[in-house]
Amino acid sequence: MARKQACGTAGFTLIEIMAVVIIIGLLTGIVGAAIFSQVDKGRVTAAQAQLKSLSGVLELYRMDNGRFPTTEQGLESLVHAPSGSPEPRNYPPGGYLSGGRVPLDPWGEPYFYERPGQRNPHSFDLWSLGADARTGGEGVDADIGNWADQS
Repeated sequence: MARKQACGTAGFTLIEIMAVVIIIGLLTGIVGAAIFSQVDKGRVTAAQAQLKSLSGVLELYRMDNGRFPTTEQGLESLVHAPSGSPEPRNYPPGGYLSGGRVPLDPWGEPYFYERPGQRNPHSFDLWSLGADARTGGEGVDADIGNWADQS
């Protein structure tokens, strides 16, 4: 007996393939946006954690030396003994931060330090400018600081 050949060909049409590609593109865009927003939130959380850590180290500096570093001495005083007045009384060998450098914020920018602070006049202000590296902003672009009105 002879076999009969199928008249139609099996496969997908160009329209079906294009529809699948468009659906995959839309899903990728939706999932990608959700993932990137989580990355931004993670950076804000990391900045808040680093600020708390640096604030704790600054408190340790104050306990050892009787005062916080001046604005001019800055955060570098946590790595290298500051020169100039007031000189620290009990500066530990190797400084207060391991690694020999002050960490950058999660966006690769330096943290800002001011003593006395405008928002914390009895201690210090410590902050990051956020994702946009500019003063102010909203969302992930907002300044992140050690002041009490942070949400």
